[in-house]
Amino acid sequence: MGKYLMLWELNSSLIPANPQERGQGYAALMAFIEQDIERKITTDWGCFVGEARGYTIVEGSEVDISKMVQQYSPFCQFSTHPIASFDQINEMVQFLTG
Repeated sequence: MGKYLMLWELNSSLIPANPQERGQGYAALMAFIEQDIERKITTDWGCFVGEARGYTIVEGSEVDISKMVQQYSPFCQFSTHPIASFDQINEMVQFLTG
């Protein structure tokens, strides 16, 4: 099971100008995020204050993460970065130092 930092950004061309419609869209996205947290795919999530982008930390297989991302399409775009743990990097360092 992999761990990933995903940076997300809302597709600004799909954000409604009407505040009530915008709020309804945000509520739907927050419901998806809450489900991902309950399913333990998302372990941390945040929005950069004042911006339509943020981050999430997710854990799972490549297929699990790919399925999760699809529920946000086309409203969000992601860039994904695999994360190596302290133990994994320490193992690499021990290999290098013998």
